[in-house]
Amino acid sequence: MSEQDGPPPVDTATPHSARMYDYYLGGKTHYEADVRAAEAVVARLPEIVTAARTNRDFMIRVTRALAAEYGVRQFLDIGSGIPTEPNLHQVAQSVAPDARVVYTDNDPIVLQYAQALLHSTPEGRTTYLHADATRPGTVLDSPELGRTLDLDRPVAVSVNALVHFIPDERAPEGILRTLLDRLAPGSFLSLSHGIADVPDREGSERIDHVVDIYRRSGTALVPRSREQVARFFDGWELLDPGLTMTHLWRPDNGPDGGLPKGALTMYAGVGRKR
Repeated sequence: MSEQDGPPPVDTATPHSARMYDYYLGGKTHYEADVRAAEAVVARLPEIVTAARTNRDFMIRVTRALAAEYGVRQFLDIGSGIPTEPNLHQVAQSVAPDARVVYTDNDPIVLQYAQALLHSTPEGRTTYLHADATRPGTVLDSPELGRTLDLDRPVAVSVNALVHFIPDERAPEGILRTLLDRLAPGSFLSLSHGIADVPDREGSERIDHVVDIYRRSGTALVPRSREQVARFFDGWELLDPGLTMTHLWRPDNGPDGGLPKGALTMYAGVGRKR
């Protein structure tokens, strides 16, 4: 746990994106305000439930592939959210029991449930850090991270379903660069992101309504185009199949990821630092 001052108390009257996401996943860690906001989103954009669940499946496949095929033994999950089994460390350590995992989030309710993230294998280690991803120094320079990960060796960083909550004025590309520049060559970036460039006006209007629901809840939501998301991987080598939809990244259940052809979920990709 962080040695900094404790997090603020949980505000149960205001919807929070992590608890809304938990609702989309069918979890139980949310309050009435979260349910109302999440149901308003689902009413406008029912596809968001599938997007959330395929995003979890994407995390599982990526973690398994990086541990099994690329020999990764260090993972940093930024914006980890409320624990949902299987958690990243469970996937990584099922392949490599000596894998080490650091989780970070800035939601006080995640801290309350962080104990579920700390049940490591005896050979490995897991740590939870209460930190703000928009202040990369709070992550990279924390004693918890330094005791668990060696940044001179490759690390797989996950920023799944996170960057679309960072508005352009907060310079998300700069935040990512600060995080990624400290990593050793051979490190990996796993990123998924809400989509903006839907093929029809009706879909675009529904996304605008969802953005407004989040805005009224006090959370910026910034869907981005494929071109904009691709820029987050500038200078990194994208693994096959490149930047695609979450359900199409090396799917286990057929070439269309078990969804109708042309289904829209989130943009997703995995890059390797040269």
